[in-house]
Amino acid sequence: MNELLWIGFAFLDLTLTLLLYRFFGRAGIYGVIVFNLLLCNIQVLKTVTLFGLTTTLGNILYAGVFLATDMLSEFYGRKEAQRGVLLGFTVVVLATLYMQIALLFSPAEGDFAQPHLSAIFGLLPRLAIASICAYLISQMHDVWAFEFWKKKTQGRFLWLRNNASTLVSQLLDSAVFCLIAFWGVFPVPVLLEIMFTTYLFKGVVALLDTPFMYIARKVHAGNPDSRW
Repeated sequence: MNELLWIGFAFLDLTLTLLLYRFFGRAGIYGVIVFNLLLCNIQVLKTVTLFGLTTTLGNILYAGVFLATDMLSEFYGRKEAQRGVLLGFTVVVLATLYMQIALLFSPAEGDFAQPHLSAIFGLLPRLAIASICAYLISQMHDVWAFEFWKKKTQGRFLWLRNNASTLVSQLLDSAVFCLIAFWGVFPVPVLLEIMFTTYLFKGVVALLDTPFMYIARKVHAGNPDSRW
């Protein structure tokens, strides 16, 4: 059951990315980056078993961010993609800060939300730092690599620059996050297993998004930015 839900969820997220781009243009892509980042940082707290492997649920939405930044790179250039990355980074940092401030307020008598909010948003600083560092490093590399392969292939082979940039960036993301968050916490073999399963499922979504990039290119040809 989990496997079918996971596959369906991946296609749902990638399809909604295209729909938001179709109706809102460039602003829709920025919206996808912010929306996916906020939710994946909550969903990542839940672990699930997929195909006999344990992984976090946030991998789908996080991988969808790479589709969004690749779309910005392809249609609007490197600077716009970097702007999208920095927008996502800023929102995640502010959301984390604001929720930490919210947790400092003493709850009213009879309040039921405080322990649940603390469980979700009272993240250890080490995990928060790991997530933010991994995001910024991997996304900046993704933008650079996408532009590199675009120039290298003279604008041809969209599938190559989409996958070559994303797959390496996903590896960077998994490595940076796991090393910062879990080094010294788990034995090295366990750390490597967590890193592998995290990268594996992100990589699968990265491969799934290739046809969605081609569809997005057709949508872009219709100048969606004029449809408001």
